[in-house]
Amino acid sequence: MNSSVNDFVSLVVNNHAIDTKDEMIAAVCRNFPMVKDGRALYHTDYFAVVFCYTKNTAFSNVVISLSKLEKYDGIPCFVVVVRRGLDNLIYMINTTFIDKVSHSSQSLRIDNIRGSVLGSNIRKQLPEIDRVNSPEFFDELFSYHQGFTWIENLERIVERTNNIRPVKAKTELNHSEYMNLLDAPRRASSFVGSDDYVMLLDDLRRRCEDVKDAILVASHVDNVNVRGRLIEALITSDPEERTGLLKDLSDVEHMLPVYDTENGLGDYVRRFESADTYTDIKTKILYLDSNPKAYNVDKFLKCMGEERSVFMFFFVGIDDSGIMNTVLCSVFHDQLMKTTILQHHWAGRGTRGVAQFNGHVINEMLSERDFRNNIDEDS
Repeated sequence: MNSSVNDFVSLVVNNHAIDTKDEMIAAVCRNFPMVKDGRALYHTDYFAVVFCYTKNTAFSNVVISLSKLEKYDGIPCFVVVVRRGLDNLIYMINTTFIDKVSHSSQSLRIDNIRGSVLGSNIRKQLPEIDRVNSPEFFDELFSYHQGFTWIENLERIVERTNNIRPVKAKTELNHSEYMNLLDAPRRASSFVGSDDYVMLLDDLRRRCEDVKDAILVASHVDNVNVRGRLIEALITSDPEERTGLLKDLSDVEHMLPVYDTENGLGDYVRRFESADTYTDIKTKILYLDSNPKAYNVDKFLKCMGEERSVFMFFFVGIDDSGIMNTVLCSVFHDQLMKTTILQHHWAGRGTRGVAQFNGHVINEMLSERDFRNNIDEDS
C-alpha cells in the first residue's frame, strides 16, 4: 500500500482514545488532503474511509452502501469506529472483507447493485489466510483483496445475501471425461518430455523478450490484479495491441482484454499434434510476499476432462531490474501439487472453490538454474 495509507492507519491507532466522531474526522483531515463524498465517506487518491460512532461494544451501524463501495474498491477502504468510553477500532472494508449486505436488500442482483454494509457484515476473521482484520495485517489483506475482481466478490455477496440457488453449479463429468481426468497426469508427463514443450517454452520466452521493457514498466502498477492481467496481455497480444495498452497506464484497466478460452482456463491456447495446451501466465514479483490465486477447480476439472488437454503455468519472475527468469510448469509438478491449497471459504456454495499457490514455492522454482518438471503420474 502507499506510504500515506500506513501513515493514516498509524494516526488512527495512535489516537485510539478520541471519543467523538467529529474530533476523529478533524484529526484525519488536518493530516491528509481528504475529499468528502456523501454523508460519511472521505477519500484521497490512495485510500477511502468511513467514520462511524457507537455507544455500545457491538458494532451494527450502517457503514456504506454497496454501490458507493464499488467506486473505491480498487484502493484500500476502511471504517473507523469511534466508541464511547472504549478504544476505537479500524477495519478494512473492501469487498473481499464483506460477508453480505443488509437483509433489506433481497432485490440485490449482479445487475441491480443495492443494499448497505452493516458493521456486522464485515469479516473480522479470515481463516483462509490465517489473518484477522486488524492494522498489523492490512498490507497483507489488501494484497489478498487485489487477487479478486469486483465481479467475483459481487457474485459471492449476492449469493450470501439472498441465499439463492447458486448461478454456478459444480462441474459434473461423464464417464469419458472422468477417464480423461484420470489420464491427465500421464498426458502432462508425456508433453513436458516432448519437442512440443520446448516449442511452447521458446514461444513464450520470445514473447517475453519482445516486451521485456514494457513488462518492467507494468511491474510497478500497484494493483495486483491489474498488474497481472496487463503483463499477461503484453505477452499474448500483437504489437499494435501492446502499444495501446502502454499508452496510458493510468487507465489501462479499462483497456485490458477479457480472456474467454473454450473452457475458461488459461490465457494462451496453443494446439500441437500431441496435445491441446492451455497456459495460464502468472507474474511473481520476487521481492513481494504473496500467495497468488491459481485456478478455479471446476474449470480445471472440465479442462482435464478433455481427451487432449494439458494445463501449464508460465511463471514470470520479476525483480528490480526486470525479468529474472521464466518457468513453464505443469499443474501436476510435484512441488505445486504438495503445496497448493483449496479455498472453500471464499467461493460460492455452488462451486468447489479456487486453488491458491504458495508464493515461496514459486520463488524457489524461479531460482532453479535448470528447472525440470517432476510429475508423479499416479498423483
